[in-house]
Amino acid sequence: MVDKTNMDLIKESFARAKQDILNLQSQIEFIKNEIIQIKRTMKEITLTHNQITQAEINIIPSFQQTTNHKMPLYSLKSPITPSSIGNGGVPTDRQTNQQTDQHIGNKGVSNNRKTTKTDRISHLEKVSEVLESLDSIKKELRSKFKRLTNQEMTVFSLIYDLENRGFIVDYSLISQKLSLSESSIRDYVQKIIKKGIPIIKTKENNKKIILNINQNLKQIATLQTIQSLRDL
Repeated sequence: MVDKTNMDLIKESFARAKQDILNLQSQIEFIKNEIIQIKRTMKEITLTHNQITQAEINIIPSFQQTTNHKMPLYSLKSPITPSSIGNGGVPTDRQTNQQTDQHIGNKGVSNNRKTTKTDRISHLEKVSEVLESLDSIKKELRSKFKRLTNQEMTVFSLIYDLENRGFIVDYSLISQKLSLSESSIRDYVQKIIKKGIPIIKTKENNKKIILNINQNLKQIATLQTIQSLRDL
């Protein structure tokens, strides 16, 4: 029989494990959303860049053609007559208009470049936020697994590895692999869960207990990654 104190400790351990799983799920969902947003932003930046490049290609030849168009006709050596004076105003106006158009066009390209630069800065900021989130998760995982004893880490690693290889993992299988009693394996698993590591226990046919590593943890960290973090 389990006394009330031990039962309370077990309930508290399950509550902590459940909260840790919920926290991981929330963090993973946040990162997924950020990655989607980053991909969308990168696509928009690429599209904007292509549009600006095409605009520059179209604008520059147009200005060159307009500036050079029939300029020899308005030579300073032409005789001064009322007619020529009247016509003389034409190139001045045209030149002024050309310069104004060119100024406006260049200003538009400049504004587009500023917009693109702003988008890139925003993109880099979002990437930085995602990296910070990943760094935070890495630190949290390292802290949790650092608390495991070598024997507890061995049990966890074996559960992770056997499950990846397609085995149905239970206390009996772990007991055989490590040459330890099933009661010892139960104790180790309970201690691992109490330290915040998400091992899921599922009762099969109301008798056999199946052990699984939480899928959210496996999505963000391989066994090799976890072992590397623990060794830091």
